[in-house]
Amino acid sequence: METLAQENARLRNKLTKDTGLRKLLDRMPKEVQDSFTEEQLANIKIAISARTWGSHAIDVRSTVKFFRYRYYYVFVAGRNRRELTRRERRLGLLMHASFATVFLLFCSVLGVLVLYLIKSALGIDIFPNFSFGVWAWFKDFFD
Repeated sequence: METLAQENARLRNKLTKDTGLRKLLDRMPKEVQDSFTEEQLANIKIAISARTWGSHAIDVRSTVKFFRYRYYYVFVAGRNRRELTRRERRLGLLMHASFATVFLLFCSVLGVLVLYLIKSALGIDIFPNFSFGVWAWFKDFFD
């Protein structure tokens, strides 16, 4: 039967082999590393492995072999739960304004095109002997 000291040594050995915990401990002086109890090490491991950013609505991770090397890629998307910096808020506002501008421009061009096709279908000729050729293209497309 295993004594308490042997069990603690086994648990400590197992805990210190954890990659995340090992990286954290390696940044500390040896005497500080040795001062942690097994319970403290276990709680530190839980704390550093409990990532709040770990769950995403879309989480695609894979690797691609390219010649001799393998490269990894990660695509994650989901609701942003972070506090944004001032720069990130300004960039977000600029992106929203750009998207709204492009969307409104697209809708305007589409609206003018639809009105032009309706005008042409009704036979209304605003400029005599002039045509953009859109009506002829539209009729040929659906014939």
